Amino acid sequence: MADISNNDEGEIVVDLDLDDGTTVTCDFVTILEVDGKNYIALTPRIEGDEDDIDVWFYGLEGDIEDLSKEPELIYIEDDEVYEMVTEAFDEYLDTLEYNEMLAEDDD
Repeated sequence: MADISNNDEGEIVVDLDLDDGTTVTCDFVTILEVDGKNYIALTPRIEGDEDDIDVWFYGLEGDIEDLSKEPELIYIEDDEVYEMVTEAFDEYLDTLEYNEMLAEDDD
């Protein structure tokens, strides 16, 4: 189960209940569309090396525009689908880096 909300800074935060009974708070990164389906990328707030940030991917079902309707996060079991989602995320990161380079050139 996941609880999706906005924090005091207006950022989207997701509290995930894991199978071992613990809850992990994650920061929202982005929503990716792959083969007509939505997937969410999250980074868990876990103490550790800041240079080694984990990204967790889940399928996303429901209304992603209305947080009051609480979309459902679905574990990605298919390795091929997971690979396509990670590739889409890599492309998303490449786009961010490209946009940052363009912004630097404008300065």
